[in-house]
Amino acid sequence: MPREIALADIEKMTGQEMGVSDWILVDQTMIDLFADATADHQFIHTDPQRARAETPFGGTIAHGFLTLSLLSAMHFNCVPRIREQKMGINYGFDKVRFMAPVRSGSRVRGRFVMANARFRGADRLMITYHVTVEIENERKAALSADWSTLIQFDPDDRPGQR
Repeated sequence: MPREIALADIEKMTGQEMGVSDWILVDQTMIDLFADATADHQFIHTDPQRARAETPFGGTIAHGFLTLSLLSAMHFNCVPRIREQKMGINYGFDKVRFMAPVRSGSRVRGRFVMANARFRGADRLMITYHVTVEIENERKAALSADWSTLIQFDPDDRPGQR
């Protein structure tokens, strides 16, 4: 997939895989920093010895919301930018499912498929991606979600406007 695509080409890309990100290491340091940022210090995330002894995970696991928050970096890493884009805005998620734990020390990556693209006014495009976060060497994905973003552009750049 090219690093940049034209606004005029977006609508015909529905159903296509837009990119697969590089692997991201989710280590204990990342998990602890996320725990500090969110004030979620539940032992299954922050206490390796206790998590090993008291959970079926064999150690600590990442917060589901940490995995979800990595989607921005994954998207930036692999989904082509729209040439005419002035800015992108996170619109929200539907059907977020946390399907498998991400154990500390695992690597994850995002896979983005364009589910839908539709113009919302003269200067905005809403794109919805079906995204999965895969865990390296695991059969089951960590999460699945439908993620909508709004792309702002100059209305004169809209296909058919010139």
